Amino acid sequence: MRARKQKSPKAATILSARQARYRHLTHGMQPQALFSDDKIAALHDAALRGLEELGIAFALPEAREIFAKAGAKISDEMVYIGRDIVKEALANCHKEITLKAPNPLYDKAYHQTSLLFTPAGGCPNVSDAIRGRRPGDAQSYSEAVKLTQMLEVLHVQSVAPEPQDIPIHLRHLFMAQTQLSQCDKIISLYARGRGQLMQSFELIKTALDVDDESFQANPHAITIVNSNSPRLFDKPMAQALIDFAHHGQLSVITPFCLAGAMAPVTIEGAMILQHMECLAGITLAQLAKSGAPVSYGGFGSNVDMRSGSPAFGTPEHIKMQILSGQLARHIGLPWRSAAGSASNLGDAQGNLENTNALWGAVLGNANLVLHAAGWLEGGLTFGFEKFITDIEALQIIAEMTSGTEPDEIEDAYQAISDTAPAGHFFDNPHTMTRFKDAFYPPFNADLSNFGTWQANGAQSADMRATAKWQALLEAYQPPQEAGIRQDRMTALLDEFHNLGGAMPLDG
Repeated sequence: MRARKQKSPKAATILSARQARYRHLTHGMQPQALFSDDKIAALHDAALRGLEELGIAFALPEAREIFAKAGAKISDEMVYIGRDIVKEALANCHKEITLKAPNPLYDKAYHQTSLLFTPAGGCPNVSDAIRGRRPGDAQSYSEAVKLTQMLEVLHVQSVAPEPQDIPIHLRHLFMAQTQLSQCDKIISLYARGRGQLMQSFELIKTALDVDDESFQANPHAITIVNSNSPRLFDKPMAQALIDFAHHGQLSVITPFCLAGAMAPVTIEGAMILQHMECLAGITLAQLAKSGAPVSYGGFGSNVDMRSGSPAFGTPEHIKMQILSGQLARHIGLPWRSAAGSASNLGDAQGNLENTNALWGAVLGNANLVLHAAGWLEGGLTFGFEKFITDIEALQIIAEMTSGTEPDEIEDAYQAISDTAPAGHFFDNPHTMTRFKDAFYPPFNADLSNFGTWQANGAQSADMRATAKWQALLEAYQPPQEAGIRQDRMTALLDEFHNLGGAMPLDG
């Protein structure tokens, strides 16, 4: 067993002792409601009506066969799903799921009060102040995984920036290997066809030394299943629902309903469509295997009606997050939301959009928040500086999840009693015993006065962020079991490479 090396003093000044409290988060505030319970029930009923009367297109014949056996009506690619089928599927869903990480320390209970964050995903490009904007590559993907390992406020691994320099038939192997050998946290996979998934599953089982039964007992990997709004599941996404269900892995079913483009222009219309597609995906997974781990998902926002471009952190985005939470709780499932930014830079606009969206997710009590750090250009680019500034927002939210200890009230009262009118609390015993850990220490913000800030180089937040991601990468050390997992994978990786990997499924 390889011993873990100590982080350098430079990294220690960035990673405070409070990091440990971010490892397992639950919501500290009650979920907000935008619509009444009656109106939420009406949205749910409208979605059920839509599934029966309007139907959902499934491009994969295997998916249509599964629905047909359950009694759904089939017409070409259209599937018309009766509400009784949906009701039974929902009854079979697990309300709490244990997500297994390579290191049990990072296992997570996934339920309606949990709070998990992931870095940006799905980005084909990458950007930083040193190397500029460029296609994602193996080095930048590895760096994103390493940063995820070092920051406890991130709970699920990254699938971005996608390494464009790795051939598509081998990319799934590289990404799974990188996650398993450089990080201890929950694994994310792209679902691009059965061939790639089966190789990825085998790689995970081999690296972790788990048998089929243990692998299927609790999810060791998650994937995002995006419907093609409006009302279509393409072949890779439908196959992902079936394959993840058969192998006991978690499907996070997430329509991307942009109001005014892929969804009706009204919030109500967009939410009905989102709910239809979520229910259809959940139902397919349960018909494939009863009790399959699934999560409700919502990634709704609006488009700019002048350009058609996606918008994030808008009032509509936040409203749809709160309503997604209400709908998920109506059917009793944990749910996934997302932050995000349309900005081309990690500037004031980018940080405002992302922070707005993060708080929308928190207000809606989202249980899994994707794209929480580093997302730019509506998901086209992973930004390293923005990743760092977004981590600040995540850690502040994490601080909000802890409550006040009951005995603090009496101690605080005594401190007031001990301090004379017009006095101060700097040397109060209450302060002196707590000052080292009293307040959240900024991760990237600079709280010094102007003179001190100027004397230290007058650095902007972006400039400080550049130094921080570089310092973190310099201080990175592989997880304790990384070498063991890599050794276990070597022969299987060679075998899969000799077979030519696996091509993605044509949609």
